[in-house]
Amino acid sequence: MSTPPTIAEPPEHHAWHCLSAEDVLTRLASTPAGLSSAEAARRLAEHGPNELTEARPISALRLVAGQFKSLIIWILIVAGVVSGVLGERVDAIAILAIVVLNAAIGFYQEYNAARSIAALRRLTAPQAKVRRDGQVVEAPAAGVVAGDLLALEAGDLVAADARILESASLTCVESALTGESEAVTKRPAALEQADIPLGDRADMVFMGTSVATGTGAAVVVATAMTTELGRIAGLLAEAGAEERTPLENKLESFGRVLVWAALGIVALLFGLGLLRGTEPFELFMTSVSLAVAAVPEGLPAVVTVALSLGVVRMARRRALVRKLAAVETLGSTNVICTDKTGTLTVGEMTVRVLYVDGHTFEVTGEGYAPTGAVRLDGQPAGGEHTAPLLELATILLGCNNAHLVLTDGVWSTVGDPTEGALLVAGAKAGGDLPTIEQAMPKLYEIPFDSDRKRSAVIRRAPDGQLRALVNGAPGPLLERCTHLYSSGGNRPLTQDDREHILAQTSTMAQRALRVLASAHRDLAETDPAGLSADDVERDLVFVGLTGMYDPPRPAGKEAIARCVAAGIRVVMITGDHPHTAAAVARELGIASDGVAVTGADLDKMTDEELRRRAPETAVYARVTAEHKLRIVRALRANSAVVAMTGDGVNDAPALRGADIGIAMGIAGTEVTKQAADMVITDDNFATIVSAVEEGRGIYDNIRKTLQYLLAGNTGELLLMTLCVVVGLPAPLLPIHLLWINLVTDGLPALCLATDPIDPDVMNRHPRPLAERIANRAFLRTMLLTGTLTAGVTFVVYLHVLATETTAAARTSAFAVLVFAELLRSFGARSEVKPVWRISLWTNINLVLVVAVSFGLQVWSQHNATLGGFLRTSPMPFADCLGLLAAGSIPLLALEIVKLVRQARAARAASAPGSAAEA
Repeated sequence: MSTPPTIAEPPEHHAWHCLSAEDVLTRLASTPAGLSSAEAARRLAEHGPNELTEARPISALRLVAGQFKSLIIWILIVAGVVSGVLGERVDAIAILAIVVLNAAIGFYQEYNAARSIAALRRLTAPQAKVRRDGQVVEAPAAGVVAGDLLALEAGDLVAADARILESASLTCVESALTGESEAVTKRPAALEQADIPLGDRADMVFMGTSVATGTGAAVVVATAMTTELGRIAGLLAEAGAEERTPLENKLESFGRVLVWAALGIVALLFGLGLLRGTEPFELFMTSVSLAVAAVPEGLPAVVTVALSLGVVRMARRRALVRKLAAVETLGSTNVICTDKTGTLTVGEMTVRVLYVDGHTFEVTGEGYAPTGAVRLDGQPAGGEHTAPLLELATILLGCNNAHLVLTDGVWSTVGDPTEGALLVAGAKAGGDLPTIEQAMPKLYEIPFDSDRKRSAVIRRAPDGQLRALVNGAPGPLLERCTHLYSSGGNRPLTQDDREHILAQTSTMAQRALRVLASAHRDLAETDPAGLSADDVERDLVFVGLTGMYDPPRPAGKEAIARCVAAGIRVVMITGDHPHTAAAVARELGIASDGVAVTGADLDKMTDEELRRRAPETAVYARVTAEHKLRIVRALRANSAVVAMTGDGVNDAPALRGADIGIAMGIAGTEVTKQAADMVITDDNFATIVSAVEEGRGIYDNIRKTLQYLLAGNTGELLLMTLCVVVGLPAPLLPIHLLWINLVTDGLPALCLATDPIDPDVMNRHPRPLAERIANRAFLRTMLLTGTLTAGVTFVVYLHVLATETTAAARTSAFAVLVFAELLRSFGARSEVKPVWRISLWTNINLVLVVAVSFGLQVWSQHNATLGGFLRTSPMPFADCLGLLAAGSIPLLALEIVKLVRQARAARAASAPGSAAEA
């Protein structure tokens, strides 16, 4: 039995592009004829199928269990169980129903998350054409092995990472891996540099990318998880550990404080009661009442509903949220990492400059829409400039294989994006493609290749003369030119002319424009068949230059300015060239110096060096998926809350590793969308900024809702504690407390959570990551409100208890507390604006809820069924009006406090040496 061939690894990992084709075949123990079927089967058995490893399927049970991680949820569960054991069935059912409803909403929102690996599998080719036993055969992509020879042609999805052996006009679209939509020319020549970026490895093709044009042959060097796509899948799994959002952390921390404070007060009062000789059962019931009073039962539901309604509002602003907690995370974001192409820019090549006959023309309009004009010195170009522009337009249109289509009012290009931009520019310069096709029929084409850096088309002019139209890179094309076109006729090209043209090229390049040169030549031959590129592309007449780029979005600069005003850093991370990235960054105001850190630079940095440089670096260029994930982690290591945007497969790991991942809805791959927390449906950076604004507003609403709920709980707890300390019967029963917490407080709290966003929310800097929800100002207001509410209720309870029954006193205390809470909801809408300066009509739901709650409270004192449920006693309407007046005292006192604070702030601002004057 013969010994199986041994496959040798390249000298460095992922350095196949540095080896010659012969050396690659030798190391892979393969031949130009491919592998034998037997050898392919052996390698498949040894190394396994060419498939990406699937992540463990998402368990619905695990998702359900994840909804019960919050401490506040467990406090509610314990309170519900204890209520049930003590026979308080209504209390127990109500509390546990809230827990179940909250878990159901959370489960529904998150059920479709975490499917990125499955989406990656759909990107791989189901079939591949391979050369086996000397013949090209179709085989399942999963059966491709290292050493197989792939036969590539236009439209193929590449089945594995492979080294090019042969190519004929071969180009590939690698946007899924690099983020750049322009097709990349492929050739077999080995590259010298080992650490070259992925997008520049011209002698390699990669799994999951597609062949745009031409044909080729390539030997497979990596399959399955060892491919570049597989490495991204591995990074995605590595980055995919779910972390708590800032809001979840704050609520968890708050829940711990709340439970220990409640347990401490209950234990203290229980001990005090035992010393006084109170019956243990009565003490236990009182303790349960105190625990119910301390816990804001409506909080989980309020937070969940606030986030859910935020999701609906954000959807109207073209932002689809996949995970509820991501809404609030956006509000605390202080760094947005964004791709350039299609997010900050339009994502469509646009010609900006034409140079012909010694003049530089400006081209207006954006994208592929044929709207705009050619201008000279700010005026429409015409007259003597018409003929030169038409000469250039004829070449731009006549040497072109793309065409434009209008779909649902949107123009797009079919074919090469660069040629699509040339079509639009040619039309704006006065050219007409149908006229050219009729007057100058196409006879022959010499396709573009990376060695010549040119493409040529031969057409027959109306007089029967053959004319070659040539487009290409300025330097190499200029070397082939001997004459210069001018409106006065062709003349010999001088050295001064060459230097002037190259200077124009350099000027355009400094503006980050991609420059294309155009020329033509009349041929002596009458039949183009058999003409080579060298035969055609010589003694050319230089006509002009075209400068194009992917323009920034019109709203991009304004959106970035809003970010700066809001204290948010914008970091550009792109696979594009450094000078292009730097120029766009300067134009948009992302970086003043415009210096880009490249992927090669990142490879030389340790994680600690990157962590130190990350806060000062605004532009990264020529980066890979691994680089993007490192950048995000470096920023987070500096305590930043990072939002990461992306559309390609190469963005997915960084999206998963960021605090919030944002995928592009139009250009985004399925992989990216599955890894993201949010999807932007219009691929516009301005929409991300609007989503941040919405997130901040939602956090503000959650905070004021929480303060409203906790101030009510504080009042209840102080009232209950005061009565226990002085030896009075409990002023409120557990059903009273539950009704207040769920209905009287809970329903207005839901309305507060949907309050309109403060217009000034984006003029504030992001709140610090370590800032607690319950800061000093929060606690001061909460304690003041609770003290006022408890004080008024205690006085009413004491007064009625002295003259009537305990049941009547409890009914009065219950009613005045409910009235106080309902009225206070109007003042809780703002911490600074007095209630009369806030329009009721901006939150009509709150007005309706308060009106209905008032009605229910009064009805409970006059309806036997509702009164029996709430354990209230009858009361005259006149007494209800008196209790309503008493319940308004806390609201009035709090509004006076707002006025005093405003007056103090105004005096401080106008005082000599104040910050405002400075």
